[in-house]
Amino acid sequence: MNVDYLGEASLFGRETLYNGGFPSSLVSFFHLPQSLQLQKGITCSSVSLQKQKCNIKLYAVPVRAFSCQFASTGSASSRADLGSQRKHIASAFTVPNGYQSRPGHMHYRTDGTSTSEFEGQLDELFNEVRMLIVSGRKSDAVELLQANYEAVKEQMESGAIGIEQAAVLDIVALGYITVGDLKFVASILDILNNIVDSLKDNEPFLDSVLLHMGSMYSTLKKLEKSMSAYKRAIDIIEKKSGKDSSFLITPILGMAKVLGTSGKTTKAVESYHRAISILESTRGFEDEDLVIPLFSLGNLLLKEGKGKDAETCFARIVNIYKKLYGEKDGKVGMAMYSLANAKCARGEADEAITLYRRALQIIKDSNYMALDDSEMEKMRIDLAELLHAVGRGKEGRELLEECLLINEKSKGKDHPSSVKHLVNLAASYSRSKNYAEAERLLRIGLDIMVKAVGPDDQSITNPMLNLAVTLYNLKRDDDAEQLALEVLRIRENAFGKDCLPVGEALDCLVSIQSRLGKDDTELLKLLKRILRIQEKAFGYEAKEVIDTLKKIVFYMDKLGMKDEKFPVQKRLSLLRTKFKNQMQY
Repeated sequence: MNVDYLGEASLFGRETLYNGGFPSSLVSFFHLPQSLQLQKGITCSSVSLQKQKCNIKLYAVPVRAFSCQFASTGSASSRADLGSQRKHIASAFTVPNGYQSRPGHMHYRTDGTSTSEFEGQLDELFNEVRMLIVSGRKSDAVELLQANYEAVKEQMESGAIGIEQAAVLDIVALGYITVGDLKFVASILDILNNIVDSLKDNEPFLDSVLLHMGSMYSTLKKLEKSMSAYKRAIDIIEKKSGKDSSFLITPILGMAKVLGTSGKTTKAVESYHRAISILESTRGFEDEDLVIPLFSLGNLLLKEGKGKDAETCFARIVNIYKKLYGEKDGKVGMAMYSLANAKCARGEADEAITLYRRALQIIKDSNYMALDDSEMEKMRIDLAELLHAVGRGKEGRELLEECLLINEKSKGKDHPSSVKHLVNLAASYSRSKNYAEAERLLRIGLDIMVKAVGPDDQSITNPMLNLAVTLYNLKRDDDAEQLALEVLRIRENAFGKDCLPVGEALDCLVSIQSRLGKDDTELLKLLKRILRIQEKAFGYEAKEVIDTLKKIVFYMDKLGMKDEKFPVQKRLSLLRTKFKNQMQY
């Protein structure tokens, strides 16, 4: 290995296309980038699946919509209004005193209050909280939730601990999830968990409460508790409605998602297949409700490198949408995009390119989404990156120019959002060795960012670092070094000295200073610092450290450090063997 190769190996990776923020090279940390980005998928409409086992319906709006859809900013209303709300809560939303929670029984008030009336009160509370949040009255929503929480606590202190208290706490916890107070949600779930543990499975509402608990525990990354809640909800529904009931779909899909997140892929796949099988038996093989489990299963299979099986899932979705909406509907285009991702994973680049182009055309012609929609933008960038990877850079560059023109038309020529497109275009020109044009585009992008956020904001460092790389390729090493040092300074101030963005800047600086002939001992120190950052972020035996170890060995050999080099060389050899065997497998 010579010094020039050392620089090129680390710098080439930063020419990968990206969708904003730090470039994707941060993920692989100065390894050559993966050409095909497969993370993105279709945006599906919600499946209308029943969540309850009987006539009792806990909430009028699915938890997914409540926890994802609504904003939480805006001014609060007056104290007088809030006082009125609190009075309303006390009279309508707290658990009626006539309810006594005994296992297997729901007692009715003498004035006629029943489970259906209590259900209506829960719906009303839920809708009230939702209305406050969507109208921007976050503070009022929090006080409404807190009032209900305090009311339930008082009831529990008086000895009333049952499904009614659990159901109200469930809504309160969902409300706090929406406003973003996850710490308080955790404490509510602890109380809720103690209540449901004491309840028998035949309590009304219990399966719904457990379903929401599973979702909330998943949000909090408490995966074991999430799985436990989903499992009990599934068991309850199976006992009451049978093992093939469509009421099982939602908890099974929730369980499958958590299993996949936990790395229990085989069980996750089994759960998705079970959900699909139930839907097929109850609704047929071409029902739209199959889309979500098929889509989730396809993405999981892609992640596990099973492109062929994933392709089967996405092809089914394409066919379902074609039959329901016709071949020119935007949903068909979105499903076709996911199918293209699967083709990419299998190495079928030409077929993937054809599918990407058809998908984009269908979505555009059907007006399914605006041309400047972020998902459309990602699709164009994905296709452009694939075209570059197969040597069709001119076609890829045309797509990147289209992205820039659409963005400028939508947001203005000097808007900061155009910078990512300028950087991508510069990367394209760099790949074709037109470094002068790449420099011009990057300087435009850097000027836009500096005007927008100032000279010390970390967001300017991405175009700045790309400019340093371009100047390096133009043999203007002194200018490149100054830019790399400035990037390093800004990122250290913004993120600290041991984070991945700093490691990327150090990597670039090492390559530049190596060709400038800077002291080898100092360069070795920088490389060891990069290695520590990588080890902290990825682990001691991660693939990401291999290139850094190669460079450390190179400099140790150059400096005559034979004793120090031996353990590093041994570690490098073991890692190479490990990942070579994995690729063969």
